[in-house]
Amino acid sequence: MEFKAKEIAEILGGTVEGNPEAVINTFARIESGKPGAICFFANPKYEHYVYECKATAIIVNNSFEPSQPVPATMIRVENAYAAVAALLEYVTAKKRSYRRHRGCRCRIRWSARIGRKVYVGDFAYIGKRAIVGDYTKIYEQVYIGDDVKIGSHCIIYPGVKIYPGMVIGDRVILHANAVIGADGFGFAPLEDGTWKKIEHTGNVIIEDDVEIGACSCVDKSQMGSTIVRKGCKIDNQCAVAHNVEVGANTVMAAQTGIAGSTKIGEHCIMGGQVGVGGHITLADNTTLAGQAGVIGNVKESGKILMGTPAIPYKEYFRSYAMFKKAGK
Repeated sequence: MEFKAKEIAEILGGTVEGNPEAVINTFARIESGKPGAICFFANPKYEHYVYECKATAIIVNNSFEPSQPVPATMIRVENAYAAVAALLEYVTAKKRSYRRHRGCRCRIRWSARIGRKVYVGDFAYIGKRAIVGDYTKIYEQVYIGDDVKIGSHCIIYPGVKIYPGMVIGDRVILHANAVIGADGFGFAPLEDGTWKKIEHTGNVIIEDDVEIGACSCVDKSQMGSTIVRKGCKIDNQCAVAHNVEVGANTVMAAQTGIAGSTKIGEHCIMGGQVGVGGHITLADNTTLAGQAGVIGNVKESGKILMGTPAIPYKEYFRSYAMFKKAGK
């Protein structure tokens, strides 16, 4: 990539403060900026780097008022964090080429329907009656079962397994070794102390613009569908159990586990290693701090919860102060 500062400002809808002809050819963190690089500044604790950074340009918020001279050209935008995400997306899209490719060692069943300019890597398998939309990339060693439906502009990274009958929307990204549609963890106890497997006959529906991290698993339902609504972002090593519904634009960090038949609201945020019990409902805009354990319904929107069992964060901090006193 190579852009002038004024071109980047135009892409981002920002303004240039400094040299509009400055040439940028790479990205860098603000701590390690170098000539030719563009960085961004959004977190106040990194402000000192703004004055020390050797980068050619820095993306900053419109509200930023420097207390010292800034050697780099500044590109002012409404939201620097969102702007750099948009710029990275723009550059990646410019680099991405769409071309039809069939690995010589892949296998596509004759009844599968493959869209335009679909990439299929070596050792990938696409089952009977599967449908793959236009411009989707299916990398090496991916398994796509019978009757799977995958939308357009998706990216399916190496080692992903999609069980038969699953439904994937448009612009979905599935990272390496994610599993969509494994059986849920359902077993019935018998009188002799053994466990009888409960068959899962449903499927998983992944809606548009969802991203699921490496080694994460979304289990299919016993009946009906497990649903991940549009815009959700799921980190690595997460588990979404059978019959769960995850609301639109919810995000969950690594090692989060959602037990069966739970309904997660829209725009929820879950920190790392969060655990949510089964048959629970979480209201919209719920925030769960890392390692929170939820064992009951969250009925009020906008709550911030911590601890196990999870309680409102202010109550948690007051309780923690008492724990420390009790331990002395």
